[in-house]
Amino acid sequence: MARHRLPRLLLLPVTLTILILLFLSSSTPPPPPQPPIPCGAAPSDATAGRWVPTPSPPPPPLYTQSCPFHRNAWNCLRNGRPPVAALSWAPSRCGGAVVPRLDPAAFLAAARGRRIGLVGDSLSENLVVALLCALRSGDGGARKWKRRGAWRGGYFPREDVVVAYHRAVLLAKYTWQPVENSKPQSDGIKGTYRVDVDIPADDWANITKFYDVLIFNTGHWWGPDKFPKETPLVFYRGGKPIEPPLGIFDGLKVVLRSMGSYIEREVPSKTLKLWRTQSPRHFDGGEWDHNGSCVSDRLLEENELDSWFDPRFGGVNKEARLVNSAIWEALVGTDIQLLNLTYMSEFRADAHPAIWLGKKDAVAVWGQDCMHWCLPGVPDTWVDILAVRILHYFKQGKG
Repeated sequence: MARHRLPRLLLLPVTLTILILLFLSSSTPPPPPQPPIPCGAAPSDATAGRWVPTPSPPPPPLYTQSCPFHRNAWNCLRNGRPPVAALSWAPSRCGGAVVPRLDPAAFLAAARGRRIGLVGDSLSENLVVALLCALRSGDGGARKWKRRGAWRGGYFPREDVVVAYHRAVLLAKYTWQPVENSKPQSDGIKGTYRVDVDIPADDWANITKFYDVLIFNTGHWWGPDKFPKETPLVFYRGGKPIEPPLGIFDGLKVVLRSMGSYIEREVPSKTLKLWRTQSPRHFDGGEWDHNGSCVSDRLLEENELDSWFDPRFGGVNKEARLVNSAIWEALVGTDIQLLNLTYMSEFRADAHPAIWLGKKDAVAVWGQDCMHWCLPGVPDTWVDILAVRILHYFKQGKG
């Protein structure tokens, strides 16, 4: 009889284990389903895709040249530039669909009571002007808002939403230090700009807990055209000069790491933190001060992009990818998400203000503008991607 009972006894532990697992699985509620990622909200949606004609019939424009938030030099319609081609971005992931255009009223309703801030240089301003003008079509009572040190901003009273831009071109604090007696040194140096790599610029140091969404950028000022050898950057840490002295690109790397650490430390974890990658320039035939031009109505082909932008070829537009490499390296391990708009923008050699700057003799003094973007234009697609990214974050119960 023992021979027949032994297998049954061996089965008892297995049976008990199964019963325990069934009890535990029935008593533990399943995790709530995550909302599907809408087209444009995945980080890869801006780095894999193509520009296509805007589906017909094209929707009416969200704003016109009369938008009160415009910046004159980018108001291409008012300045007489032919309209930028009506194109939409179709991410590869979306099966032929394009990133949906911002619904201003719906966005403001979803963002009710929240504050969205951008911190950085004039390319962040380019983006925020497009966002402000687009959102204004969803709230006719919108008015200008310049508090807490904001350089430019808007308040949308219908849903109590603030969108603002804080100008901080290096992100870190920098101050002018003239040479003694205001006389140039024998080496031609007229003075230096002191950069405290561990201190954020006053323009944004105290707003880290005010905003529910923060978008950062820097990079376009980190070059010899802004800080030539006569007025160089000198880097300090802890109040003392960094030794040995850093070159400008190594200084950028240190600032990126320091500011990334400051953001992680000072910005609440619930805040959506984005870092916008570089906006590519499209100077053809020379730099901005050497007859560089972007009077063009064509998009670049994908097989042309490397010859225009890859630093290995040493072209005048290599800056964006070079700086992006430093950004990616600095943000590894942080909770700051990349908003990578570089690749999709590299195609758009057709969409800069170029010679249509709105001021007489501006081109003669400053050269063509092949860095910023016409409005309406490419930044409106940036806005579409940013908006769907923000709304997806909110729908996940964050922020």
